[in-house]
Amino acid sequence: MSKKRHEELKKIISQHDYSYHVLDRPTITDYEYDQLYSELLSLEAKEAGLDLSDSPSQRVGAAPLAAFEKAAHRVPMLSLSNSYSPEDIADFDERVKKFLKSEDDLEYLCEPKFDGLSMELIYENGHFVRALTRGDGTVGEDVTQGIRTIKSIPLKLKAKNPPALLEVRGEVLMFKQDFAKLNETQQENGQQTFANPRNAAAGSVRQLDSRITASRPLRFFAYALGAVDGVEFKTQKEIEDYFTEVGIPSLQNSDEVNLVRVAQGPLAVIDYYHEVESLRPSLPFDIDGIVIKVNSLRVQDDLGLVARSPRWATAAKFKPEQATTVIEDIVIQVGRTGALTPVAIMTPVKVGGVTVTNATLHNQDEIDRKGVRIGDTVIIQRAGDVIPEVVSFVEDKRPKNSKPFVMPTHCPVCDHPVQKMEEEVVTRCVNPLCIAVVKESLKHFVARRAMNIDKVGDRLIETLVDHKLLAKFSDFYRLKKEDILSLDRQGEKSAENVINSIENSKKPTLARFIFALGIRFVGEQTAKHLADHFLTIENFVKSTEEELLLVPEIGAKVAKTIGAWTANPDLVKEIHDMQKLGVQIANPIRSQEGALSGKSFLITGTLPVKRDDAKDFIEKNGGKIMGSVSAKLNYLVVGDDPGSKLEKAQGLGVTVISWDELQGMV
Repeated sequence: MSKKRHEELKKIISQHDYSYHVLDRPTITDYEYDQLYSELLSLEAKEAGLDLSDSPSQRVGAAPLAAFEKAAHRVPMLSLSNSYSPEDIADFDERVKKFLKSEDDLEYLCEPKFDGLSMELIYENGHFVRALTRGDGTVGEDVTQGIRTIKSIPLKLKAKNPPALLEVRGEVLMFKQDFAKLNETQQENGQQTFANPRNAAAGSVRQLDSRITASRPLRFFAYALGAVDGVEFKTQKEIEDYFTEVGIPSLQNSDEVNLVRVAQGPLAVIDYYHEVESLRPSLPFDIDGIVIKVNSLRVQDDLGLVARSPRWATAAKFKPEQATTVIEDIVIQVGRTGALTPVAIMTPVKVGGVTVTNATLHNQDEIDRKGVRIGDTVIIQRAGDVIPEVVSFVEDKRPKNSKPFVMPTHCPVCDHPVQKMEEEVVTRCVNPLCIAVVKESLKHFVARRAMNIDKVGDRLIETLVDHKLLAKFSDFYRLKKEDILSLDRQGEKSAENVINSIENSKKPTLARFIFALGIRFVGEQTAKHLADHFLTIENFVKSTEEELLLVPEIGAKVAKTIGAWTANPDLVKEIHDMQKLGVQIANPIRSQEGALSGKSFLITGTLPVKRDDAKDFIEKNGGKIMGSVSAKLNYLVVGDDPGSKLEKAQGLGVTVISWDELQGMV
């Protein structure tokens, strides 16, 4: 019986490992996974003669994705044993003391346990050279190009005498607010939403196209070291101090929150556990517990390892925060791109210290998958401790009069027929004059990264539209001070601030202006590519689908969407009306003098110079850097140990040149 259960557990856990680490689609909660894993370890400890050769207990994480180049860790990236109660912290302390044969209280370094993607950053002589995921603990995935785009990660350490080698280990994650905005964008664009910030971070890093990674709001926090050559430490705290010294982001030097703590003895650690648990809902990022490490590195060496985990560290997790409530109704919200989003209206309930009254159900497919109905009692949790999420319904509490939800055939706001594209999961209102679409489009137009009309907020836009003072973009530039003063609760000073804010927005760059128009699929980066290619708004609005396909990173689907927008005379008239009302669009300057002008380049392998210096050389001479190999690429610059890009480029007939040949072109 034990042997049969052992084989079952191995298969179940291995499948969950694959779903979590490879697909980034966990199918059970961390708590449920840890219960299965604890059962496996207990079984293997009690029963002799079990086959451990393929047991999850013998490895860490899961195998790296085949799409990325693989690289070995100099020092294995181990994972920690888990527990779910303060009593387990005392047990951990007892085990450590027993092994050391000492009764003296130990000093522990404590910090929150991030729920992100483990990452190793490798610095050689102070320069960032490589980033590896945990992988299976021994071999990871090389995600250097994507990780390089995270702005908080220093490409050069702030150190006068940097070590020859410094392997920094930490977590890539996404803040709760950023996660909410990303999911909103994914939903609007008809793309799959992420289950939680951890999935969003992992999915963003595991992009073969590093431009997608660059567009995601990722952050990195360091907490440990791998191999080191040229600097020595005595304690974990000294390592944290060194991170601050050389400019590596960690919780100790974070402006957001500093929760790194040195605690003397188990009681101080337990106090810390309760303190962080109480702060958990208010933290800007997602955590699922705390990490406890013996502070002394010498004592860590004495303690060594047990199975796949260090004997000198443990993770004390928090139990997931869930609650049950009743879905009273399911209503539809209409977004900027016309996306119809079903939202569950629920009996108010507290989850993680926050009262929850509604939760997005994303789309009809998601509702059908979960099987929820109006009237159901449901289990809810805050995904990433930020977005209320319906986990499942409680079958034995389903009332006889529960009603299945069906997406409406007409927009609930404007009554226009809705459409669902074959390749999308989202149903849309395709009426550009739908008042809900208009309001959300106007809110996007004034956003900080768009026209930056900072004194016009969502509530004011709602009021202006309802009073028929605002219906399209150009109406912002027709508003007068008297219009603002005619509204309730608007004084002389606030009206003046609104008008000044609108006036200050009249000189946007072409990229910002195109982004502000809210064309579907056109984010900030795509808007920049369009601006750099067409140079003027006049050229842009005259563009054809064929011309759009010549723009870097734009494929047939996006070209068709943009082409349909620029072919609409009413929308083009809006642009001209704004120009007549004083909007002056600053065109980008393109150097026509460089020897590499009009040519695109991509670099692979190790060059005789730093990668950033090579890119600067190309751009200073008029060339454009591409993010991936495609038929639009003119030249692939190849150094030592080139990756899979070389084979792909050769297959597409892209010209392959060396660093010397590139210099010869100039």
